[in-house]
Amino acid sequence: MTRSVQALAYSRPSVLKSSQAGKLLGLETAGGLTPRGAEPHPRFFEGFLTSPRIAARGLLAVADVAAARYYQRTLLSSLDPVVTGNGDRLRFESFSGCCGVYARLDVLREGLDGAETGHGTTNVDVNNPLREALSRIAGDDPLHLRVGPQEMAVTTLDGPVVEKKVPLPDRWLRGFAEAQVASAAFDLRAELPAAEAVRFLRSLPRSSGSASRGAQWVLPAGKTLRPTTRPTAGAVCLPGPQRLVSLQRVLRHATALRVYGPVADGAAASAWELVLPGMRLTLTLSPEASRGFSGEGGVLEALATDDAAADAELISVLLAWEPRIEPADLAEQSGLPVERVRAALVRLGTAGRVGYDLADAAYFHRELPYDADRAERHNPRLVAARQLAESGSVVLDGDLAAVASGDHSYQVRERAGALSCTCQWWADYRGRRGPCKHALAVRMTRRGATVTAGAR
Repeated sequence: MTRSVQALAYSRPSVLKSSQAGKLLGLETAGGLTPRGAEPHPRFFEGFLTSPRIAARGLLAVADVAAARYYQRTLLSSLDPVVTGNGDRLRFESFSGCCGVYARLDVLREGLDGAETGHGTTNVDVNNPLREALSRIAGDDPLHLRVGPQEMAVTTLDGPVVEKKVPLPDRWLRGFAEAQVASAAFDLRAELPAAEAVRFLRSLPRSSGSASRGAQWVLPAGKTLRPTTRPTAGAVCLPGPQRLVSLQRVLRHATALRVYGPVADGAAASAWELVLPGMRLTLTLSPEASRGFSGEGGVLEALATDDAAADAELISVLLAWEPRIEPADLAEQSGLPVERVRAALVRLGTAGRVGYDLADAAYFHRELPYDADRAERHNPRLVAARQLAESGSVVLDGDLAAVASGDHSYQVRERAGALSCTCQWWADYRGRRGPCKHALAVRMTRRGATVTAGAR
């Protein structure tokens, strides 16, 4: 697993300390991108949290996910949450070490009492001393917050502790892109009031035993959810229910639980959002505990077109760090059809430049420290498809195509715009994890893509 490396320079360590006005959590910055350009020490926010204990526990929940592996637990994980200032809110995001759970804490305008929130993105280390300090925040003690990118540190009774940042792995970048694509296809399927949310979530298993293996299903029934053994009409997939355990951190403070998912007849991703005072905590689960978002393949169609690459350059100029990005508005500003705007947003998502907020049903702008082509270079199916298209291995014949790959030739057929293939990948997944390399190569050839542009 490759990782990006950045040089960091801090003016002082970050600290959590007591003052006459309460506690101060200062997160120092070490360079970031803002609307004014790159700054050595930008400031995202300075003010008070209206619900400091809930915010602290929400941040710990995001850190729980970053430190967890829900599959192959013997492997250690050392991934860092990401923080973004979005003008009217702060977003803290993370992925589990297995890349199967995406977590986000949105601290909204009503959860922040202070100056306007600035703009920028970085990953931060939530280490054990910081966890201990945050867990000691109790009651309504005022908490003054100052947020900036890069490194986090905390001063405890034992003295100052500074932890160096761990760079983001490429798998997280692909996970951010795939979770965004999956979420954009979700609908609100159920909303439970506080008491029912507590009852339902506390009834779920917390371990990965036999009761929590594989995909399970729940069916909205009045103000609650009841389990069902199969994906009947209206049911929502709950894959690996033990992966929702981090919601327990803030469950007692929740006012509602919202459940999002697609209409599906098999294992599918879903999102579980706790509504909190001035905040939202959302966990998005991959279709199976053994499947990470990074391999789902939902972005491959957009990456396989030249139009999306050119369109993404145009749309990127219009993002303007907005916390809510509407494709229809971008279509009007850019002169592009809405579908091409959506494809461009998918492509921007592969560089970590946009995410998707289910509560707002809108995209949002962030900036991760990756170059635009990184996801393409490290996506094996896309790389293989470009090589097949570039080498002339695709022969088109109307709705059919033959693709020579290794010692075999595969038949790819197009029906109503969808492609199927005779390869083993298609037999196993039938499009549920994106197109195979042969279908991608056919798509590139049919569209006349400049196949050498992505071959590296």
